[in-house]
Amino acid sequence: MKDNKTLSIKNIAIIGVITAVICVLGPLSIQIGVVPISFTNLAIYLGLYILGMKKGTISYCVYLLLGLVGVPVFSAFTAGPQKLFGPTGGYLIGFIPLAVIAGIFIEKSGRKFLFSMVGMILGTAVCYVFGTAWLAFQAHYTFAQALAAGVTPFIVGDLIKMVLVALVAPQLYKALLRANVLTEAQTV
Repeated sequence: MKDNKTLSIKNIAIIGVITAVICVLGPLSIQIGVVPISFTNLAIYLGLYILGMKKGTISYCVYLLLGLVGVPVFSAFTAGPQKLFGPTGGYLIGFIPLAVIAGIFIEKSGRKFLFSMVGMILGTAVCYVFGTAWLAFQAHYTFAQALAAGVTPFIVGDLIKMVLVALVAPQLYKALLRANVLTEAQTV
C-alpha cells in the first residue's frame, strides 16, 4: 500500500494541471477600479473540488510563486513582487486561507453543495479581510473606502462563481474518478 503522505509523480502532475488552469484563468480580468474582477478564485474553488484542501492549496501556492518570480499569471497578465506587494496583493495572499478554509469544507463534506458553499463563503470572507486591510494600508484608504473598492462590487459575482463551481465541479470530480484520472486517495 502506498503512503498517501508522499507526492507521487501522478499527484505532482495533477497539481501541475490545476496550477495551469489557475495560470490560464488568473490573468483574465476586467478592471473596474483599483481591484479587478478576476477568475482566480473560480479556478481555486475548482481546484479544491478536484484535489482537496492540501493539494488544491499547493496548486495555488505554486501559481503565486510563478507570478512572484515574473511569469505574467496575475490579473491583466501582470507579475512580480510589485504586484504582490501592491494595493491588490492582500487578495493574492488572502487566497491562501481561502483555499485552506474552503478546501476543508469541500473535502470533509464529501463535496456536498451546502457545506461547500459555506466553506467557500467563509474562505472568501477571510480573503476579503486580508485584501481590504492591505488595500487600505497601500492606497491610504479608510477600511470603509477599501471595502467599497475591493469587496462590495465583487460580492454578487463571487457568489455566482461559487454556485457555478458547486454545481459543476462535483460532476467533473466524479467523471475524473470514473476515468481513473483521479482516485479518492489522491484528493485528500
